[in-house]
Amino acid sequence: MTSILLQNVRILCPASGSDKVSDVRIAEGRITHVGTAPAADQTINAKGLWLMPGVIDLAARLREPGATAKATIASEAKAALAAGITTLVMPPDTKPVADTAAVVDRIHTKATQAGAATVRVLGALTQGLHGEALAELSALKAAGVVGVTNANAALANLLVARRALEYAHGLGLTVHVLALDAALANGGCAHEGAMATRLGLAPIPVAAEVAAIRQWISLVEDTGAAVHFGRLSSARGAELVESAMARKLPVTADVAAHQLFLTDAALEGFDAMAHVIPPLRSMDDREALRGAVAKGVISAICSDHQPHEPDAKVNPFPLTEPGISGLETLLPLALRLVEDGLLSPLQCAARLSTGPAAVLRLTAPRISPGEQALLTLIDPAARWTLQAKAMVSRGRNTPFSGQAFTGRAVRTFS
Repeated sequence: MTSILLQNVRILCPASGSDKVSDVRIAEGRITHVGTAPAADQTINAKGLWLMPGVIDLAARLREPGATAKATIASEAKAALAAGITTLVMPPDTKPVADTAAVVDRIHTKATQAGAATVRVLGALTQGLHGEALAELSALKAAGVVGVTNANAALANLLVARRALEYAHGLGLTVHVLALDAALANGGCAHEGAMATRLGLAPIPVAAEVAAIRQWISLVEDTGAAVHFGRLSSARGAELVESAMARKLPVTADVAAHQLFLTDAALEGFDAMAHVIPPLRSMDDREALRGAVAKGVISAICSDHQPHEPDAKVNPFPLTEPGISGLETLLPLALRLVEDGLLSPLQCAARLSTGPAAVLRLTAPRISPGEQALLTLIDPAARWTLQAKAMVSRGRNTPFSGQAFTGRAVRTFS
């Protein structure tokens, strides 16, 4: 295997708190030297470039098995690698549902065959995601799942939720939760506010998120189980998580990158590219989420990648399928937070690597000799424009098409 020497690269290693310019040598898939290094087969002058641990994306639908008209594990794993993402975490709402070891093994095999980004799986919390009978979590853990979740499907009641937490806690598994009370959401498709009222769209109140978070936190208090709140969308939701963290409860949270830049104003003209669940909310919510990311209350930024075929976004707004193809904008949007002065480069690297790794109970990735070379090389000054038709992902459904960005991955080591 070819050895590579990156000279004068800015090393961002959140696990060690290191932000320095040095040389890094890579050979046979591992970091061999940091600092003074012997010659390599290939030398790259990386002056002005940043090297960080590979991006870990906590929520990416790859559409396989079950919806290969939209995308496949191979297509999206390759798109991820091109975008600087070395690890994808896949929810279990596939067809069939990832509620057995056999389905998890099938996904892992497909991902290995793709030879691109690593794919990790969240196992189903309940059988078929029907919200009633618990899945065989011990078998799922043995198959290598990195957590369990009921994805976007509701649980039958709080008793099921409590029993699920007890079961998962006994196995050392984190329960990932999309905090959205189904009754309060009531099949809505837009944030409850002036925009939804003007467009005549069924609203989803902030209370749908808040009520769900409160219930889960109450159960965490009783069981001691670890809960990760995925895709927060509101200021009040972030406040509840911060309060729980202050009381040393085992809770963590992430946010989808698009929630840090868009608001419900993006729905103007019934733009289905901005149809997401949880919905884009108010400017105040957006600013509170950004603040929570800056403080580390939200420790991870994810893509919430949901690729769709073109027809999925052409119906009247409420009938379109929610979701954004987000792999190729995850890192560039995070770099915008650095450009905006909200995060330092080291903090940005933490929200994309060590933060997600901690949620998954993985060893914090480090840029040091002997470590596996799962790395993202970034040109923070690269200026480019996102064109949907040029995206590597099979899904081209993005509200960011035509927007200018500064900063992108130029190489990914995996």
